[in-house]
Amino acid sequence: MRLPCPHCGMRDENEFVFGGPSHIERPPFEIDDATWTAYLYLRENTAGIQFERWLHLYGCGRWFNVARHTLTHEILRVYRMGDPKPDVVGLT
Repeated sequence: MRLPCPHCGMRDENEFVFGGPSHIERPPFEIDDATWTAYLYLRENTAGIQFERWLHLYGCGRWFNVARHTLTHEILRVYRMGDPKPDVVGLT
């Protein structure tokens, strides 16, 4: 798989580290144990479009977000950290 780093351009996957799903809001520290458990361990395993965080470890060293189709590995959008989740409906 090749990923287009928004800072460096297209690179091989072995330059990157997968950082898990993106756009997940951390709950406040004072929340109950069940909510913390859900935040830490319960994630959707989507067969389709997933929003992910990636680190260009052996390149610019920056984090960025990717909208990727998990069945085809098609990269639908690449966007910088802090940018809103893009609309990818109808892109597959």
